[in-house]
Amino acid sequence: MRAALFLVLIGICAALHIWKLPPALPQLQAQFQLSLVQSGFLLSVVQMGGMALGLPVGLMAERIGLRRCILIGLATLALASALGAWLDSALAILLCRALEGCGFLMVAMPVPSLIRRLMPPENLSRIMGLWGCYMPLGTVIILLSGSWVIRLGNWQLLWLLLAVLTLACFLLTLSLVPPDPARDDRPHPAALMLTLTTLRSQNVWLVALTFGAYASQWIAVIGFLPTIYVSAGIAGTTAGVLTAIVAGVNAIGNLAAGRLLHRGVQAWQLLLLGLGAMILCAYAAFGAHLPAAVQFLAVLAFSMVGGLVPATLFVLALTLAPSPQTTSTTIGWMQQCSSLGQFLGPPLVAWVVNQAGGDWQWTWVATSALALAGIGLTLQIRRRTLRNREA
Repeated sequence: MRAALFLVLIGICAALHIWKLPPALPQLQAQFQLSLVQSGFLLSVVQMGGMALGLPVGLMAERIGLRRCILIGLATLALASALGAWLDSALAILLCRALEGCGFLMVAMPVPSLIRRLMPPENLSRIMGLWGCYMPLGTVIILLSGSWVIRLGNWQLLWLLLAVLTLACFLLTLSLVPPDPARDDRPHPAALMLTLTTLRSQNVWLVALTFGAYASQWIAVIGFLPTIYVSAGIAGTTAGVLTAIVAGVNAIGNLAAGRLLHRGVQAWQLLLLGLGAMILCAYAAFGAHLPAAVQFLAVLAFSMVGGLVPATLFVLALTLAPSPQTTSTTIGWMQQCSSLGQFLGPPLVAWVVNQAGGDWQWTWVATSALALAGIGLTLQIRRRTLRNREA
């Protein structure tokens, strides 16, 4: 149990690197004279690794060992963060952000499979509910603390502190996480065979695409909230705190999903509840012209109830993987689709808002379309789950 809980902390540490840029972006824009387009690319380039390498990293993790893959990822994150601060140029930061995306993937992708190895099946749903919190918890921590660190020093200080923290996690992993099992002499499935087995599974595609539909709308709302609040006349610092709160409550939904799954609630029921609530809450927050306080409560509910989705999908990925050997590749493909959703979601919302003349009230149209796609995929998961149970 201790090792599994520590793996969740490792995930939070990796998430800090993903979200450390937003609080530093104003200073980076001023220092390097970055345009809005350049700033947007700097925000999104960290997703490139997940978009391109999710499945390959899953294959690599199975070959080199899950613990070893996590250690390489932590070392990559620490090195890239330190180099980004030391080289101190826009191009170096861009390249290091891409490298951090690869390091993040090597940390986050093997953890669910490693937790499955360490935990008894009867406790798996609970700890996976906790694992689903790693991204929202990392988001709220860095949004609140990152601005404070930058005010005390500069963005380089934040980069260096995160490098030191990640190095500490690397050293603790060596002592707290059990080593990978010794390799046996039995032949292992070829990489091509594992890839084909994973990608031929309809269950894998359903889970991965549902994750992409969820992640795209959540990241778009969280990413644009500060801009929406500032355009509404809310001070930048207050907008950042409000956004951090909205991101943080997503963890409540993840924890609730783990408990509900443990008590026997069906996964498809939680997915329908989470995605359906995101549609209603997005409309209440952006399209219904409600008072500001009610809009904020709606955004909170959007993030909190939506948190039922990622934890449920992580459990489904572990249970619906075609074979034990394809667990890591299944998680990798899910991560790849999630990164694609996170990359495409914000531009989609921005395009819809731009078509509406810059009116943010139409945000709910774009997010609801994504949620409806997720609901359609969930109904397919339900149909296949019920059919397998009857067989």
